[in-house]
Amino acid sequence: MDGLHGGRPLYINPVDNILVGTASWTDKTLIDCGRFYPKDCKSAEARLRYYATQFPLVEVDSSYYGVPTPVNAQLWAQRTPPGFVFNVKAFRLFTGHQTSPDVLHKDLREALGPNPPKMMYYRDTPAEIRDELWRRFIEALAPLRANGKLGAVHFQFAPWLLRNRDGMAHVRHCVERMPGHLLAVEFRNKSWFEGEHLERTLDFERELGVVHTIVDAPQGFANVVPCVWAVTNPALAIVRLHGRNAATWNIKGATSASSRFDYWYSREELAAMAPEIGRMAGLAQHVHVLFNTNYEDQGQESARLMRQVLASTGSQRT
Repeated sequence: MDGLHGGRPLYINPVDNILVGTASWTDKTLIDCGRFYPKDCKSAEARLRYYATQFPLVEVDSSYYGVPTPVNAQLWAQRTPPGFVFNVKAFRLFTGHQTSPDVLHKDLREALGPNPPKMMYYRDTPAEIRDELWRRFIEALAPLRANGKLGAVHFQFAPWLLRNRDGMAHVRHCVERMPGHLLAVEFRNKSWFEGEHLERTLDFERELGVVHTIVDAPQGFANVVPCVWAVTNPALAIVRLHGRNAATWNIKGATSASSRFDYWYSREELAAMAPEIGRMAGLAQHVHVLFNTNYEDQGQESARLMRQVLASTGSQRT
């Protein structure tokens, strides 16, 4: 299995093994607001290079919408300094989400025949196409692995993936398809952590060797799991913050994800999490704290505030 972090980070953190960053660096509202990127950062290369001077960690979000290419991954590696870490979201078809054939590579679209479905699900996709998608996805990650910059491959499963025989079998299948990679799983159905299922799910994650994702999100919805502070793989703990905007969590007709995750974390909210983050840093080799609040510069500002909070509270390994 790959080790994390090819070199020491170039960033001062309150605890060496805690990295703070954001989910994506290319959201339209972030670019349009004009507050995070300098005015001369007009290209994709310039933006990533600048982002990497501000944070040591980022989550690649575009890989959820379409399988990236090795060329893109090689450019990401080249444009970031030693020690910079990319977590990469798994392609949406793998995680059980409905997927348009339009996002597949041209040859795979053509292989579906003259009348492809408007939407595809993993279970209905021809086996040979599934195999090829896995092969290309793994191939696309190879440049990041070779440069020591690949953190975790993040599987954010669909809300309708239940904790039952089929759901558990699919998670196991995804792990089996990616030997040698460090996988993180994020469930989005409360059945995984209800009652006695909580400890059983953590044991299942430990058995598979996957990283449990600690989720901060508004509670009270079927497609939200509780915040469970636990480590299931000693290599890494991930804290993923979606905001606490209950009014927009299941918003209909949103044109972008930023409408759903529109939330400013307060210093007090972040300070309340700092002791647990410090505790995770004592249980895992590395901790990744990622803000998925992505309206304008919310994620970047919250990530900066979190670093200040962790420094001021003196979070320590315990």
